[in-house]
Amino acid sequence: MKLLVTGGAGFIGSCFIRYMLNKYHDYKIINLDALTYAGNIENLDDISDNKNYSFIHGNICNKKLVREIISEVDCVINFAAESHVDKSITTPEIFIETNVQGTLNLLQASKELGISRYLQVSTDEVYGSLGKDGYFYETSPVKPNSPYSASKAGADLLVKAYFETYKLPVLITRCSNNYGPYQYPEKLIPFFISTLLKNEKVPVYGDGLNVRDWLFVYDHCSAIDTVLHNGKIGEVYNIGGHNEKTNIEITKIILNALGKDESFINFVKDRPGHDKRYAICNDKIQNELNWKPSVTFEEGIKLTIDWYLNNQDWIKNIEQKRMGVL
Repeated sequence: MKLLVTGGAGFIGSCFIRYMLNKYHDYKIINLDALTYAGNIENLDDISDNKNYSFIHGNICNKKLVREIISEVDCVINFAAESHVDKSITTPEIFIETNVQGTLNLLQASKELGISRYLQVSTDEVYGSLGKDGYFYETSPVKPNSPYSASKAGADLLVKAYFETYKLPVLITRCSNNYGPYQYPEKLIPFFISTLLKNEKVPVYGDGLNVRDWLFVYDHCSAIDTVLHNGKIGEVYNIGGHNEKTNIEITKIILNALGKDESFINFVKDRPGHDKRYAICNDKIQNELNWKPSVTFEEGIKLTIDWYLNNQDWIKNIEQKRMGVL
């Protein structure tokens, strides 16, 4: 089987490529990535010489390129997305272009070329915000609250429309907050680790009581693999870790691991449209596809923190590129 993985130089995409190449030695993977700020081809240095892997520097908004590549593959797994909520608040147009128009380009080429499966990697943020109790289900209404989540919801609806209108064999996964190695240091866990390693305070939005469900990235990869091969066409599958933690809990875990006290916490003004709680029910994927997370949060967070501590040069390289030093 030959796969197109878009956004494969990003955090989750690169981990997925590594996971698939290690598991399926006869699969071939093309990685299409624009290498914008969060795309880092160095994430895949360890498999760059694998004969079943190839990289193409390009954008999913390029219709001609997308069509050329999809003509060579069996399946498309779309990770490509602008993903940082804060950036979507200041520059929403970029999110619409990549997350909506780019997805449309992939769908149209997949329809015209008769792709066997198209999998859209989405997020629990499309559901909006929860109260103190309850969970998001695949049947929950889509109620995004930020330009980022609205662009992802728009993409999901396009994917569903291509199934209903054109019978394109699509699948959608919606995951909770991922963590693990290779995550771009704008996200909470790696950002806080890298900030504390510089002996600086970490900014915590509001009261720090916003709740997220945390999922180890390689558990997410195994779930996508399961849905790709065994999921029912046209369906949505929630992928969660059942590890609900407040932001302040996560902050204190990192502080403790790095030997810092709570004086390193700097509470800052909450951001606009900051959803209070996400929590998704993954009964569907567990009951129908026999998938469940294999890594406990305690195991995963230790592996993650250790990885960043042992790969500080990786963080420094990214920060230098961001500042235009490299």
